[in-house]
Amino acid sequence: ISSTLQHGKMKKDESFLGKLGGTLVRKKKVKEVNSLHEEGKHAINTPMLPSGTDLHPEDTLLEENAERTMLDPTSREDPKFKDLQRVLIDWINNELEEERIIVKDLEEDLYDGQVLQKLFEKLSGQKLNVAEVTQSEIGQKQKLQTVLEAMNELLQHHGSPREWHVDSIHSKNLVAITSLLVSLAVHFRAAIRLPEHVSVQVVVVKKREGILQTSHVRKELTTTTDINCDFKFPERDAFDTLLDHAPDKLNIVKKSLITFVNKHLNKLNLEVTELESQFADGVYLVLLMGLLEGYFVPLYNFYLTPENFEQKVHNVSFAFELMQDGGLKKPKARPEDVVNLNLKSTLRVLYNLFTSYKNMD
Repeated sequence: ISSTLQHGKMKKDESFLGKLGGTLVRKKKVKEVNSLHEEGKHAINTPMLPSGTDLHPEDTLLEENAERTMLDPTSREDPKFKDLQRVLIDWINNELEEERIIVKDLEEDLYDGQVLQKLFEKLSGQKLNVAEVTQSEIGQKQKLQTVLEAMNELLQHHGSPREWHVDSIHSKNLVAITSLLVSLAVHFRAAIRLPEHVSVQVVVVKKREGILQTSHVRKELTTTTDINCDFKFPERDAFDTLLDHAPDKLNIVKKSLITFVNKHLNKLNLEVTELESQFADGVYLVLLMGLLEGYFVPLYNFYLTPENFEQKVHNVSFAFELMQDGGLKKPKARPEDVVNLNLKSTLRVLYNLFTSYKNMD
């Protein structure tokens, strides 16, 4: 009897395992079929997409005749485009310093409308009637709608093409966000120098008869006229005129500045013969500030032998901080311009030091 019961139990177990195995096999097959279906659908719908382009799920769920734009991966890594982002981030942080807002990434920090609201209120002097903080997507889009309507009301008077809307900003479209910020900077004549002729390649995805079709479009983000948005500073115009129309006087200015910096750097057995190149890594600027202000700058505060662009920018930025600590106004040049061997920017910085410390022994 026990043998019969045991045999029956084994058959029951085998039957249970068989059913379980069959269920798992069926589920696996269904999953494989679904997976193959999705792969086939993706292959049919995206035959023209460039390699390396990131497609979000919503990109394949477009309505008929709808379109979506994406930044081409090659443009994302373009040095001029990255430089433009750095300029805009520095500008926002300077404007919102009193609000203790620090922007590090345009896509991640501006999409919900909070920073854009504060920036618009600071620039325009207007107070917007929106919720201070909102976590829900609906609340964020409502805030964005109000903020963008206020911005567009100002910008439309100048015929600015609108590359942005609520959905593009909220979906973290970097081209839309950057276009909006450039337009704001130009409209409010921000005290910044935008890199000129910055353009990016955008992938436009459209759905036609159920199939995704792609094309590439070149978007211009800055022009030469955008560079002049800091025109209100007479020093810039003076140096532009000096370089463009009076090269003979420029040489006199350069010689005066070289004499000035060497008077102090010679105390450390250092000598400058080329202004734009020898100050580009920021080391001499930092050491010069220490000499002018009469203190030793700890070596851990800067890179004595900078190895890359970021370390050089750090050095120049640190030198700018020392200048402000010494009571000088914040330099109107950008650290990146000094590092990039921009002669006008380097001259502005050194001339500012010259006028402040020229009578020092």
